[in-house]
Amino acid sequence: MEFFQNPDFWIGLLKIIWINIILSGDNAVVIALAARSLPPEQQRKAILIGSGAAVVLRIALTVVAAKLLAMPYLQIIGGVLLLWIGIQLLSEEEGDDDGEPKASNLMTAVRTILIADLVMSLDNVIGVAAAAKGDELLLIIGLAISIPLVVFGSSMMIKMMERFPVIVVFGAGLIGWVGGETVVSDVSLSEVLAANTWLHYAAAAAGAALVVGVGKFLQSRHSAAPEAAE
Repeated sequence: MEFFQNPDFWIGLLKIIWINIILSGDNAVVIALAARSLPPEQQRKAILIGSGAAVVLRIALTVVAAKLLAMPYLQIIGGVLLLWIGIQLLSEEEGDDDGEPKASNLMTAVRTILIADLVMSLDNVIGVAAAAKGDELLLIIGLAISIPLVVFGSSMMIKMMERFPVIVVFGAGLIGWVGGETVVSDVSLSEVLAANTWLHYAAAAAGAALVVGVGKFLQSRHSAAPEAAE
């Protein structure tokens, strides 16, 4: 237990917790968007499963993240997946005729959370691993502590989305932004990005615009279908 008396251990732990506070924002948004249409009891389950999965994935990916990020086209595939997820989450129907949110399937929500967490955690874990400096115990403790942060963040986001529906659009836009960034950050495009640094922000903005535009279009079609049937 001597490492608990080592100041470097506590400094490293604080670094990991702080990094996770910063990096967990987009994970919390994805979890909230995926769980918002579930019944309250299933919302809690989806948040707990999704939050736990986010941390477990980060622990597992820390070992192989650098190698995965060096593989060409992997981030392009991951970024496209995020764009698709953002569109799907935004295009879901807002509610039924009584204004109540329609119940989604718990496993569908969990699957969406897992896929998004997997893609978004790839580059995030590099910063966490750097703070841990190879100390696996420090890494696991730091990430485990971050679970309540993601749970709290997701729960708070769901309540805010219920009160201010426009946040759903901003949340989907954030997923699109991260998706665009992920695509252009692929190792196969490194030379192009180095010569045109503006592409990073252009791709991110294009991803956000694509998700919001296509998602709102599909949402309007879903809403118009029942009216046309009547």
